[in-house]
Amino acid sequence: MKIDNSVKSVGNTPAGEQRAKATAAAQPSAPTGDQVQLSSGLQKAEKAIAATPVVDQARVDEIKQAISDGQFSVDANKVADGLIESVRQMLAHQPRQA
Repeated sequence: MKIDNSVKSVGNTPAGEQRAKATAAAQPSAPTGDQVQLSSGLQKAEKAIAATPVVDQARVDEIKQAISDGQFSVDANKVADGLIESVRQMLAHQPRQA
């Protein structure tokens, strides 16, 4: 069985154009000139998050050194358990298909 992943465009058909116009008319237009100001507590939290590094470079360097020294070992059971758990979470968040 072959699965065709191609997408057929409906934008150039009269029905597609009518749908696009109806969708655009149903959505409220964005107001212009509005401004949002964050509270000082939220601004401080935002700055703290922005200053926090995404990667723990000290830990990365430690692991690199352990690999170079031949001291790094991988617990295959822990890796397998983590993979299985991530797949379970992924499947739990997918909509069910009939």
